This record gives sequence, structure tokens and C-alpha cells, in this order.
Amino acid sequence: MVLTASCLFFLTKKVDQMILQKAVRKQVKLRLNLSSPSGFGKTYGALLLAFGITGDWNKICVIDTENNSSSLYSHLGAFNVISLLPPFTPSRYIKAIRMAEETGMEVLIIDSITHVWKGQGGLLEYQRSLGGRYQDWAKATPLYQQWLNTILQSPCHVITTCRKKQAYNIITEGNKTKVEKAGLDDEIRDGYEYEMTIALEVTNDQHMARASKDRTGLFMGKPEFVITPESGKQISDWCNQGIPAIAESDDFMERIEACTDLKSLSRLYILHPEHQQAYHAHFTKRKKELQPEPIAGTGFSLTQN
Repeated sequence: MVLTASCLFFLTKKVDQMILQKAVRKQVKLRLNLSSPSGFGKTYGALLLAFGITGDWNKICVIDTENNSSSLYSHLGAFNVISLLPPFTPSRYIKAIRMAEETGMEVLIIDSITHVWKGQGGLLEYQRSLGGRYQDWAKATPLYQQWLNTILQSPCHVITTCRKKQAYNIITEGNKTKVEKAGLDDEIRDGYEYEMTIALEVTNDQHMARASKDRTGLFMGKPEFVITPESGKQISDWCNQGIPAIAESDDFMERIEACTDLKSLSRLYILHPEHQQAYHAHFTKRKKELQPEPIAGTGFSLTQN
């Protein structure tokens, strides 16, 4: 689609416009990261949190990169699973996230995000394939950012799990150099947890958790606790405080449904980049409704010339 000069002018005016308004508490979707070494119960804890948030196992989807380990907990309820196999590229994660969104899931668990960083086909492997130089991150970082933005802008509540590894410090004293243990690091790009609403660490095999970052104020500075569905219910109550995040949501959905052809749908999509992520599933659904199916055996679509 080619935009006219007037359309481009309109878009520029929308982007440049600034509004001074009172701060209002809005409802939000959860972004929570749950990290620990292997075997401390990340997957189990994430499922309990998810059920506490939605109260319906059918509305929970796990993107499983851990050899179907989530299926070990199928006795908890009839949650959904997308098995993600190598290569663990950002684009394959994004495709799985879109699949969950388009099927109406309310809570998405990505178990785990470690593979997009250091797994087969992950970002570290990709950067090394380019030469492993610092400047090669100029190509790898945008892929990471696209993956991260997909999580942050999802219309679902999102819980991610992340492995931890032993960190070390190299200390030089005079002519001697020694290596000392320095706690545990998340196996994902530095700074990831700062994008989250809550970051929880499972500290031992008794499934005790503590908050390392908490915008809700529910867990920070509190004693360690065992994750239960009640923990998820507390978080859900916090997320639902205030007015709906997109007050015009019903109106915008009606505008999508009112599109009578692909041209008008594409125009609506282009003119509203601020809604492209949140309404991706609705745009996709309407596109499929407007796109006639090819006549069986011919490959011919009624919209083709």
C-alpha cells in the first residue's frame, strides 16, 4: 500500500503530538520472570502462578523448550503446550507466542528463555557465526529486541523461566590472579529482569522464592515464601486495579470488524502502529475472514487478477 502525502502528514502529527494529563492507574498485564538453577521447580511454580492468575487451566499455554518437561505436571490440569524444538531463534519463539495469542490464551509461560540466548540457534550462536566480534552485535541485538518487545507487548499475562549459572569474579592482587565465586547469574542477556513487573528467584530445592525486583510491592522485602496459586491470585488482583489499559478497546475491535476488504484492513493497521502488537490476533483473524479460500485443486483465489 502506498500512503499519500496527507496520510504521512497525519501520521507525523500523531507521533509528534504531546499531551499533559493526570496520571491514572491502569490495569496491566503481568510480566514475571522466575529464575533458579535446574531442579528447583521453575516450571511447577510458573504453572501454579498461572492458575492463580486465571483460574482456568484451559487458558494457560506453555511454550516448552525443555524436552516437554512441563508435561510432567499434566496432572495439575488441562493446560496447553507448544513444544519448541531447535533451532531456538527469536523468530521461532515469536511464532509460538503469536500462536498462543491467536488461540485466546490468557496466561503464557515461556519455559525457558535461556535457549533464545545460549541454546542451539540462539543469539550467542548467531553472533559467533557472524564472526564473534563486538560489532556483530549490531545484527544480533535487533533480533533480541524484537523478541523482547513481543513479550512486553503481548495481550497475555506472560511468565518466563530462566536458568541460573554460577558467576565468578577475577581478582588481581599484586602479581597473582585468582577466581572467586560470586553468586548466580541469569542465563539471559543482562538487564532482562529490569523489563519485568516482577522477578522471582527460587532459592533452593524446597521451592522457596524471593523477589529480586518487584513493582507491585507484594513480595519485595518480605520473607521467602513457597509459590502457590494464592500468590498468582494476589498478583492478578494487583494487575486488575484501575481502569482498563486500553479504554477504547471495544471501539477499536469494532473498527477492525468493520473493515470490509483487505485494503481497508491494511490501512487501519498502518495508521495505528500503537495497536499493532496488542491487536495482532484480531487483525490476523479478520484477514483470514476477508481472504477467500482458493478453489480446491486450482490454487486460484477469488481476489487474484
